[in-house]
Amino acid sequence: MSLKGGDTLRERYKILRFISQGGMGSIYQAEDLRLEGRLCAVKEVRLDPSLPPETLKQTRDQFQREANILARLDHPNLPKVSDIFSEAERDYLVMDFVPGKDLRTLMAEARQRGEFLAEREVLAWAGQLADALGYLHSQEPPILHRDIKPSNLKLTPNGVVKLVDFGLVKILAPGDATITIVQGRGTALYTPLEQYGGDTGHTDVRSDVYAFGATLYHLLTNEPPMEARERFLNPEGLAALQQYNPELSPRTQRAVLWAMSLHPDDRPGSILELKEALLGDWNPNTQPRRAMPPPKLIDIINSRVERNLLWLSMGLLLFSLIASLGGR
Repeated sequence: MSLKGGDTLRERYKILRFISQGGMGSIYQAEDLRLEGRLCAVKEVRLDPSLPPETLKQTRDQFQREANILARLDHPNLPKVSDIFSEAERDYLVMDFVPGKDLRTLMAEARQRGEFLAEREVLAWAGQLADALGYLHSQEPPILHRDIKPSNLKLTPNGVVKLVDFGLVKILAPGDATITIVQGRGTALYTPLEQYGGDTGHTDVRSDVYAFGATLYHLLTNEPPMEARERFLNPEGLAALQQYNPELSPRTQRAVLWAMSLHPDDRPGSILELKEALLGDWNPNTQPRRAMPPPKLIDIINSRVERNLLWLSMGLLLFSLIASLGGR
């Protein structure tokens, strides 16, 4: 039975409203009755009551262990987990409520206006997301998110981007064995091929790299990326970003498509490597008015417009050289 407005959990969390629902549970906004004025997000994870009692116990114990790991995380671009508890066949994760709109909503609003989100703005958000994922991946053992997408990224009123849904977090144990908090396969548009096997597939930090790239593709073009399994059958099917948004810089297009390589070995090896490809030494947070990083030579060569200008410049230079030699 779903929670309703006015319901109270543990005599502390008063449910205010339903926020969203996923395959494994629901998220609600609640008021913390012990801390006046504090709003929080309560994630309810449903357990299958038909599971054998021993399996149910193991699943719940696993949730508790790994939720405790999440509670120890502390990063400005991640909501802070403050409580974990269980009632009946349901587990609950309580975290900070993040105000603001998610990036999917902002993208949809821009599209309705016939506009694209500004590349500069999206790259600033990307820098923050890269910092959050870099922090998760640097934990011992590393933590993967596995469900990065525009609707899981919220922009607060003060301009901070937060990765808000931890529904598919996985803790990587030594020897590449994985322990899953909540079963799931991510969202198809942003999911790499190796993740389609669920928990039997081999995933590592490069899986989050792919989802990061696919998220940027969508935000910058207003067009959802082709699913990885479709691209496997049609390797040339993914359109270049500049086909949708000609104003994008070659550097950004090149970095995003690199992140979206079908094979993990062809992607950046880490989030920091992708951040370097996107931003170079430009830090949009500390240097918001500084010019965007200049394109690399390979970006210029790969850009149709700039390539034409390059050939024109070379032609004029050659013409000038011939003219000067002929005048001697």
